[in-house]
Amino acid sequence: MFALVDCNNFYASCERVFRPELNGVPIVVLSNNDGCVIARSNEAKTLGIKMGAPAFEYEKDFEKNGVKVFSSNYALYGDMSSRVMNILSTFSPEVEVYSIDEAFIQFDGFELFDLQKIGEEMRSVVTKSTGIPISVGIAPTKALAKVANKIAKKFQHTTAGVYVIKSETQIQRAIQWTKVEDVWGIGRQHAKRLNALGVFTALDFTRMNQGWVQNNMSIVGLRLQHELAGRRRLELEEEKKKQNIATTRSFDQNYTEFSDIHERVVTFATICAQKLRKQDSCCNALMIFVHTNAFRPDQPQYARNVVLQLPYPTNSSIELARFAADGLKKIFKLGFAYKKAGVIALEITPANYGQRSIFENSDPRHGPLFAVVDKLNKSLGNQKIKLAAQDLGRTWKMKQERLSPRYTTKLDEIIIIHAK
Repeated sequence: MFALVDCNNFYASCERVFRPELNGVPIVVLSNNDGCVIARSNEAKTLGIKMGAPAFEYEKDFEKNGVKVFSSNYALYGDMSSRVMNILSTFSPEVEVYSIDEAFIQFDGFELFDLQKIGEEMRSVVTKSTGIPISVGIAPTKALAKVANKIAKKFQHTTAGVYVIKSETQIQRAIQWTKVEDVWGIGRQHAKRLNALGVFTALDFTRMNQGWVQNNMSIVGLRLQHELAGRRRLELEEEKKKQNIATTRSFDQNYTEFSDIHERVVTFATICAQKLRKQDSCCNALMIFVHTNAFRPDQPQYARNVVLQLPYPTNSSIELARFAADGLKKIFKLGFAYKKAGVIALEITPANYGQRSIFENSDPRHGPLFAVVDKLNKSLGNQKIKLAAQDLGRTWKMKQERLSPRYTTKLDEIIIIHAK
């Protein structure tokens, strides 16, 4: 059996943990640079606020309806997620952290245990220990656990946030209730195509010809069809190393000078290098891109990217910064006001896999150098030690005008309790 544990309205719930007066109040959380809505409480959803809604267009609605608006507090959300996941790992050693607010838990060998009670205990312990409410769906397969979780969340007044699918009858009822477009793994385009064929529910999908499913939705679709019918085809996945690593940002203002964009691109390259070292990888190619502000049609528009094949695999900040700067020179043009740039590390391979070249290789001195740099940055604060090509006197920050305190990771922002 598998459990799918999902933190309810996770970002909004994290904000409420430390400000209980926000319970029942509509909350939205904004993306990087306070651009768009990326999370909503149930109250905000009821008001009709859409995911991805541009914040500036909804300012009057936020004020009119008393919506509390927060910038993304990734330090807080990441730490609260780690706390939840650590608690879940005490219920079973086999846990797959699926996303920041979701985890699959495998309960093989628990046949003599009451999984309903385990789910209820999980929910109680997580909420009591962290303040984060969760929903728990338990079923024979991962796809059905997803369905069970939706039922647990949708009908909390009867399920108390925990729903277990065990029997064939329960499987049939659950997949008959589930719309095909809501099935985990079926995208919008596949859903439209299935609807056109008269397939509207997950139950309809399980009754389709298997040959058609495999031919039109690949082996992945066939596995999903089996999973929804109660036949186990998916196992827990080990944490995978990223195949692409991107660092991109919108600027706090438009920039026209090469020097400003150059500093940004070098900084992005060093961050990519740091992420590569963290997962013990190197990259063999880099993409560098720049573009102007698409929301300013009154200004000249320009967007360009370039992919560089590197002469050797590397995770050195010095080397990646040099390559990224070379790439920027190829695409930068004067006369434009740039709003965004980015660096993406491609063709990632294990650090110890790099094939040596006769003519040119990564500088072997950079490995021990950046091991020390990473250690110092971790203890002193991120990006305290920089390359000379970076502006040492400038601190580049995202626009976060509505950032809540980092209660759990920053000592000078810890919550203060006044007791009498």
